[in-house]
Amino acid sequence: MNDSIEIVPIQDRFRGFLPVVIDMETGGFNKETDALLEVAAVILRIDEKGELTRHRTFTWHIAPFEGSNLDPKSLEVNGIDVNSPFRQQIAIDEHKAMADFFKTVRKEVKLNNCSRAILVGHNANFDLGFLNTAAERTGIKRNPFHPFSTFDTVTLGAMAYGQTVLARIASKANISWDSSKAHSASYDAEKTADIFCKVLNSWLFLNTTMAMLAPEE
Repeated sequence: MNDSIEIVPIQDRFRGFLPVVIDMETGGFNKETDALLEVAAVILRIDEKGELTRHRTFTWHIAPFEGSNLDPKSLEVNGIDVNSPFRQQIAIDEHKAMADFFKTVRKEVKLNNCSRAILVGHNANFDLGFLNTAAERTGIKRNPFHPFSTFDTVTLGAMAYGQTVLARIASKANISWDSSKAHSASYDAEKTADIFCKVLNSWLFLNTTMAMLAPEE
């Protein structure tokens, strides 16, 4: 893929913020003690009409940091076997993963003429908490994400479809859903991205239509 091609920058759509859709799979719910095991980041693009689309997905498989906790119940849900030979071959240490993750996002921020990234997620504060804690734990200073603001598809799903569960929002939005693939970071991030784009694009269409139908003064 050639990332040097001309794109429509997102700079003016979200007040200089670049939305990056993130999903993290972890070894539990405690950001301080539980391992960060997978990170997926979905990059979005915008066209001349202002419509958002999913562009590319990046995924990092991460080896548990030393002394981290792995809750069997969480591993049962996300299906991650940290001892599988295949995973041990592809998993990288947390510092390398976070450094590459942030480098990828900073490149997109620059490409879109934005000031910083903003995390889009489903229950986004959970992901942002693990992200910020991992950045602190690994000593990485150039965190490109806003430290506390997020865009959350729980809220968007409730507003647009009356649902807050990711699978149910997808169903209401006529977005395909495969339960056998759910809870992998890349799959959940891509479905979250599809929902985010559909809600934002529908809102844009509604506003444009209303503006066209409004009587002239």
